[in-house]
Amino acid sequence: MVGVRPEGNAGRAAGRFRDTHYKWVALSNTTLGMLAATVNGSIVIISLPAIFRGIHLDPLQPSNVSYLLWMLMGYLVVSAVLVVTLGRLGDIYGRVRMYNMGFAIFGLGALALPFDPFSGPAGALWLIGWRVLQATGGAMLMANSPAILTDAFPSYQRGTAMGINQVAGISGSFLGLILGGVLAAIDWRLVFIVSVPIGIGGTIWSVLSLRETGIRTHARIDWLGNVTFAVGLIALLTGITYGIQPYGGHSMGWTSPVVLAGLIGGVVLLTAFCLVEQRVEAPMFDLKLLRIRAFAAGNAATLLASIARGGLQFMLIIWLQGIWLPLHNYDFAVTPLWSGIYLLPLTFGFVVSGPVSGWLSDRHGARAFASGGLLVSAAAFGGLLVLPTDFRYGLFAVLIFVAGAGMGLFSAPNAAAIMNSVPARQRGAASGMLATFQNSGFVLSIGVFFSLMIAGLASALPTTLSRGLIAQGVPAGTAHQIAHLPPVGSLFAAFLGINPVRQLLAPTGVLGHLRAASVARLTGKHFFPQLISGPFHHGLVIVFSMAIVLLVIAAGASALRGGRYVHDEQAADAGTGGTAAAATRQATVDPIGEPDAAGPNGAKGAAGTNSANGAGQDGRPATRAGRSRATPDR
Repeated sequence: MVGVRPEGNAGRAAGRFRDTHYKWVALSNTTLGMLAATVNGSIVIISLPAIFRGIHLDPLQPSNVSYLLWMLMGYLVVSAVLVVTLGRLGDIYGRVRMYNMGFAIFGLGALALPFDPFSGPAGALWLIGWRVLQATGGAMLMANSPAILTDAFPSYQRGTAMGINQVAGISGSFLGLILGGVLAAIDWRLVFIVSVPIGIGGTIWSVLSLRETGIRTHARIDWLGNVTFAVGLIALLTGITYGIQPYGGHSMGWTSPVVLAGLIGGVVLLTAFCLVEQRVEAPMFDLKLLRIRAFAAGNAATLLASIARGGLQFMLIIWLQGIWLPLHNYDFAVTPLWSGIYLLPLTFGFVVSGPVSGWLSDRHGARAFASGGLLVSAAAFGGLLVLPTDFRYGLFAVLIFVAGAGMGLFSAPNAAAIMNSVPARQRGAASGMLATFQNSGFVLSIGVFFSLMIAGLASALPTTLSRGLIAQGVPAGTAHQIAHLPPVGSLFAAFLGINPVRQLLAPTGVLGHLRAASVARLTGKHFFPQLISGPFHHGLVIVFSMAIVLLVIAAGASALRGGRYVHDEQAADAGTGGTAAAATRQATVDPIGEPDAAGPNGAKGAAGTNSANGAGQDGRPATRAGRSRATPDR
């Protein structure tokens, strides 16, 4: 049997806490949790060269590419897979309880990572394994943070709260780049040590300060749904990511049996998951929520925007570390640090626009800000598209600031609108689904955009590389052989800020027979960046054009969300912040947006009958579950 009850008189507690400082305590704590989880998702991206040097492993060796990929995506895949399950467990056992456990597990993983006792492949496996555990804790934080905030804040303030929380989460992925660059320049172990005080302090603070104010849903765990979803999503994301590795003489591995098995098997299992969820008594995720237009449209926009955002991040790192910084006389060893610094305007764009758009969306609705923000980002992508490879930094900084501001405009109102649209008893699962779309989009961007870039390089790099090597005295046969190697090696070298020319030529013995000036030129700062800049820009046009298309489609999906939805909301919430008049203008609608019989102004539904449309004054669930109140976006 499935039952719903307010945990510990949660309804009465929620009303009391909303009138005190508790909601701000919850906001500060969950914002720290989101920041910690997302910073750790990206902090290794820019630290990978230092980490692999520290464990004495060459990331560009073909046999080591798998370690590189799992260091890059392992945390993100685990986070994407587990957040829905952990959000649903929060609905059942308590969101704060799951959140506290998440901080503790996150801290445990952080403690183990810096003390890697191994080197080589064993050292890489140690780091990957503990990162997976840390990602489990991070998934608990991401899955339950929005639900805890939705429980703590009244509907008219959720946009502001979600704005701060979402900006912390998304900007954390960019702050991780800066932090990773700074710490890796000192010692690679500091990249992991920095999470230790956050994990321990956050655990203590959350245990002492957070309270269960939400509704628990007592239900059996949907084991079959959890397994089919987890295995299916892992198979799909892994297959897409491994598609960028060469296979059977091809520049990519989309014909590999392993990749095909992952893609086909993943789709089959996710289809089975959808069938299972329609038949079990207490599903892990209630697919009927997708009938709520605001929920379905918001999550579709989230997925597409996350793919585009991930592609932007990876391409900017390659552009700066592999090309622009060396061309401006930065040593390859310090390019990770400086690329993080030069990406600061992107983070500032998030930080400036996110809270503001969340606050404004509380008053004017989410649709205009969310859809408009995506179009602003698309316009910034268009500006980046026409920049020369060796650009002027001032214009570049303005464009990435605008791109970040547009994403901030989208993220906060979108998250608040999604969480407002679902029943209180399913906020944990809905929060998990939101995080799944965000994290899955980021992982998908690795496969999608790296594949597009490799396709662009494959058509232009061999000729350019062959000519460049021959011009420096490399024999034509050797030059042609190197030039026709899979371009993924050159792409990873640019991504990691490594000059691969010495590594490519060393096995041939050619360097020992060339003039000293030619050797210095081939292995210096400028040869490889100048060589790859033309083919890279060709690939960049393909990548950013695809990103613009995704953002425009996402803006269209966002615009379809309809008016403002507040599901199962107490009419009493309207009076706690001086906005009762606005609440009485709200119309009562069902989850797919059809007007109820309350009349055009909805006064009866909004303020006249609490028992019919919201919850009673003591916080008990409404007798008419599944109803929403909406106001049109302005």
